[in-house]
Amino acid sequence: MKKPPSGATRAPVHAPHEVRIIGGQWKRTKLPVADRPGLRPTPSRVRETLFNWLGQDLTGWRCLDAFAGTGALGLEAASRGAAEVVLVEQDAALLNNLSRIVTRLKATSVRVERGDGVAALRQRAGQGHDVVFLDPPFADGQNDPLVLAALVAARQAVRQDGLVYLEAPRLWLDDELAQLGLQVHRQGRAGAVAFHLLRPLPAQ
Repeated sequence: MKKPPSGATRAPVHAPHEVRIIGGQWKRTKLPVADRPGLRPTPSRVRETLFNWLGQDLTGWRCLDAFAGTGALGLEAASRGAAEVVLVEQDAALLNNLSRIVTRLKATSVRVERGDGVAALRQRAGQGHDVVFLDPPFADGQNDPLVLAALVAARQAVRQDGLVYLEAPRLWLDDELAQLGLQVHRQGRAGAVAFHLLRPLPAQ
């Protein structure tokens, strides 16, 4: 193989960055993944497990994806019939990307909103969403304060028999969640990702 001239550098070769919607009307649709700090799309096998737990048909559901990123979670829900999906993202480049995707898909049930995920959840306290998706940046494993704030706000944004989905660097324990009014419905781990489907504790 011919070597490059002295002092020359070979351009790095990057595989295409994309994920695909797994099921529903937009099955196999590619979603681009931008090279942004902290952006870590939910792995396909984790999303497949999650939507096996939630059910394949989400007709009529109201969903909020509080740290939307690529939009993979919220758009997966919309693809499966959710009536209302809000994608919240504060990064301008990611927000523009989400808007382009929603326009391309003609996803009339999906709204893209710029803002902080926790603040967006707090604004929706008492609105009775069916499911809230929480996939905040891992921040080198030091995101417990962000997860805590998001869980507290999400608990107030879902209906009493609603669901909160959380991805985090570690499994959150029953005792920790109980203090927030939540309990584990299902949970699992895939590599460095711990994922949880949570339910509100019964009202006292």
